[in-house]
Amino acid sequence: MKSGVFPLTMYFDGICPLCVAEVKQLRTLDADGNLRFEDIHAQDFINRYPHINREAVNRVLHAEYADGRLLLGLDVTQHVWRAVDKNHWLALLRWPIIRWFADMVYWIFARYRYSISYLLTGIRRCDSCAIKLPGEYQEKP
Repeated sequence: MKSGVFPLTMYFDGICPLCVAEVKQLRTLDADGNLRFEDIHAQDFINRYPHINREAVNRVLHAEYADGRLLLGLDVTQHVWRAVDKNHWLALLRWPIIRWFADMVYWIFARYRYSISYLLTGIRRCDSCAIKLPGEYQEKP
């Protein structure tokens, strides 16, 4: 899949500990400023991005290039990591036959990400994960 015009804005779930951990890692690696990150739970999200459906983004990861091209799911993952010149192996997940299986696994992850977060971190959801340092997550009631 061809890249669009940077910056690439990734719309993410800011109450998901695993999602926020990935965003933090990407921010650290984004030396060229190719990426922007927007928490779909920000109070002004709908006003700033009226063309982005928050409920849809909450079901499947979305990103948008500056030229308006929208990416979904694992295509987002591949493009954001390519933007920071890391994890090039993710391109394999977009090959035709592998893509179908990889997308199925992604859909399961996306649907159960809070439970998976709990299994891996002991925290299902957190308040303001995006502004806290690693290890400072607070579980959401």
